[in-house]
Amino acid sequence: MTTGKLAERPDSRPDDKPDRGPKYFLIIEGEEVRWDHDTITTEQIAQLGGWDVTQGVIEVDEHNNERTLAPGEVIHVKPGHGFGKKHKWKRG
Repeated sequence: MTTGKLAERPDSRPDDKPDRGPKYFLIIEGEEVRWDHDTITTEQIAQLGGWDVTQGVIEVDEHNNERTLAPGEVIHVKPGHGFGKKHKWKRG
């Protein structure tokens, strides 16, 4: 990600913002997944990980503590939670 001034363009305005990357990076089964929403459900994590939700989803925090998520649970993803913007889940 680059920071700094916008390139001078005749059509640029001070309120122009550069394209931003994804809001969060999730780690699901060891793979980094881009995520742009502030919440994610148990079912969405399983779908992104490529497994059936009936196998379960386990949240792993920055201290390696594990917690099994309930079906339909909504997780609020927050910047700075865990390792920066990375959140980790695995198959249960």
